[in-house]
Amino acid sequence: MIEELPDDIAIDDDLDDVEPVGDEAQLYEHFRVVVDRGQEMMRVDKYLFDRLTNASRNRIQKSAEAGFVMANNKPVKSSYKVKPMDVITIMMDRPRYENEVIPEDIPLNIVYEDKHLMIVNKPAGLVVHPGHGNYHGTLVNAIAWHMKDNPDYDANDPHVGLVHRIDKDTSGLLVIAKTPDAKTNLGIQFFNKTTKRRYRALVWGIVEQDEGTIIGNIGRNPKDRMQMTVLPDDQGKHAVTHYRVLERLGYVTLVECILETGRTHQIRVHMKHIGHVLFNDERYGGHEILKGTHFSKYKQFVNNCFDTCPRQALHAMTLGFVHPATGEEMYFTSEMPDDMTQLIDKWRGYISNRDLE
Repeated sequence: MIEELPDDIAIDDDLDDVEPVGDEAQLYEHFRVVVDRGQEMMRVDKYLFDRLTNASRNRIQKSAEAGFVMANNKPVKSSYKVKPMDVITIMMDRPRYENEVIPEDIPLNIVYEDKHLMIVNKPAGLVVHPGHGNYHGTLVNAIAWHMKDNPDYDANDPHVGLVHRIDKDTSGLLVIAKTPDAKTNLGIQFFNKTTKRRYRALVWGIVEQDEGTIIGNIGRNPKDRMQMTVLPDDQGKHAVTHYRVLERLGYVTLVECILETGRTHQIRVHMKHIGHVLFNDERYGGHEILKGTHFSKYKQFVNNCFDTCPRQALHAMTLGFVHPATGEEMYFTSEMPDDMTQLIDKWRGYISNRDLE
């Protein structure tokens, strides 16, 4: 049984957390139809393409090659001509989604695009993938709309699309694969930890060391299933985060975090583990005033900061990888969004205006 998780746990970065579930092949019926009595003979791949929404002809042909397209309970090739009263089914090696991905006209900030991949700068607040109560209005729905005129792109095919993910309330860069080969190649790069990912985060407290490395297995918090936590070495999954201090600002610190691995909530959990919860990270307690004075002006100032950046102060700023087709080293940078920029400016103003205390 698959346990349902909150959206930002179930879909969080990254491919390191993907594991096989078994060796036994299992097929799931995705579509079934009895051909009309008056139907003219037609190739089965075209017949299914005309009737299936959000399915590419290429995907249907590959399914037929794998023996997943059947006529009267017998596998057929793409060239099979359907006849009146045939019972046509298409099977897949994945369960039918309760909610298929529907293209939706949602604006995308596309940083780069070619025929193999594209880089998107995701705003905070946008859920990455449909599921667990967020079946519409997601980044994947927006990508499906953007790709709706590409006959070879099937938004419901797990062999294309998102290569990695970030939380709903984290902003920043993501890479999307347009072809199965691109997704496989990029997935291997993420798995082998050869990609370059740098984040900017504002955390509570003054981080004393200029730089450091946090090593700690990450897994579900046994006391709170909504959280992840650092676990003993024989539990959870190995995780490594490197960090360096960029700026100390009164009772908070701006840090750069470099991911060596990609675990669910890795930066949020690791920074909390060393005593520096991300600013305004509600799930991990950062939405409380954790450092500072008890003066009312200071409390008012921090609450204004919470209003300015009403989410965890975390931004996926840079992304680097080798292009899956050309072999070219690619590197992308995204400036911090306005809410984090204004938040940091407020704290800069605070340290030069101590009358708040």
